[in-house]
Amino acid sequence: MIGGKFRLLAGQLDERALRLWAAAEAQSRGRGGTAAVARATGIAESTIRRGRNELASGESPGPGRVRRPGAGRRRLADKDPALLGDLERLLEGESRGDPEQPLLWTAKSLRKLAAELGEQGHEISARSVAPLLRQLGYSLQANAKTREGASHPDRDAQFRHINTAVKSALDAGEPAISVDTKKKELVGDFKNAGRELARKGEPAKVRTHDFPDPDPELGKAAPYGVYDITDDVGWVNLGIDNDTAQFAVESIRGWWQGLGRERYPEATTLTLTADCGGSNGNRTRLWKTELQALADETGLAMHVCHFPPGTSKWNRIEHRLFSFISMNWRAKPLVSRQSIVNLIAATTTRSGLTVHARLDERSYPKGIKITDAQLAALNLTGDAFHPEWNYTINPRGN
Repeated sequence: MIGGKFRLLAGQLDERALRLWAAAEAQSRGRGGTAAVARATGIAESTIRRGRNELASGESPGPGRVRRPGAGRRRLADKDPALLGDLERLLEGESRGDPEQPLLWTAKSLRKLAAELGEQGHEISARSVAPLLRQLGYSLQANAKTREGASHPDRDAQFRHINTAVKSALDAGEPAISVDTKKKELVGDFKNAGRELARKGEPAKVRTHDFPDPDPELGKAAPYGVYDITDDVGWVNLGIDNDTAQFAVESIRGWWQGLGRERYPEATTLTLTADCGGSNGNRTRLWKTELQALADETGLAMHVCHFPPGTSKWNRIEHRLFSFISMNWRAKPLVSRQSIVNLIAATTTRSGLTVHARLDERSYPKGIKITDAQLAALNLTGDAFHPEWNYTINPRGN
């Protein structure tokens, strides 16, 4: 009976309440009660005796507290003041990007970091390294990415180059944005991944088959996103036609006209981070041609930095905007284009992310060819480091 009660209550009570319950059970059993409760629950006899003492004395840690002030383990960083500094120095040589600001990754595993800290005299487990990394602003996502396919030899150096470019823009008060196309979505009563709270027995009704078979009238929607790294604001242009370079640059133009020029009235440059493929790929002639038109129109110098092949998930927009949009509409069928716009615009985070969205019903034809003469006419200057990834498009006449 005691064991059955314990199994029912164990997940519902906090540490102190469970200790007091065990103490009350032991006390109600009289002689041998403490040992009986310990055998049935696995709770240490010393814990039960401490609970009995608390019941007898009426001792309380205070409103809303489980332990008295000062009780519990001290944080590792408090016990070992040199720990955080040594961890940060250990990571500086392995960070993907500038260790100072504003995009931060690490390629070492928790186990390896714990082992190296142990060699420096710190007592720490791999599990305890994770919260310290979060405290320092690091992410361990790089571990998964480095095991996928071949890595370019200058991959890490390009991350550092991107960080330097973004940091320079932010320090100068110039806009820096992360851009990409989210995967195309089926519009209609199709199943959407995830689960959401709903009244029992009343799930949203969707089609039996959810493999790609678009509604002939609604088709698919292509959300192209622009994430303002400084302002934590997203802009999504929901296209219904082809995901082309024209569509990509039109989305950036929409962000500038709707948000950017008001936020950065004195801007002279626009720094863009993008992946190496798709509508904003570094080899796409139309992408560069359309950016030239945008530079001429706005007077902004377009400084573009592409992530190396196979590393698009490092683009800031993926984990600061797109991931939250996906969470916001989980288990909700995207029944119409306007419902998608509304769901995107309703996306927020605790850190203050806000998102603006619009529906773009224009056509963007495929197959537009850019001649060698048109490409040569661009006012494009490649950076000294990997000019195929990093380049600036200045307004013509500048």
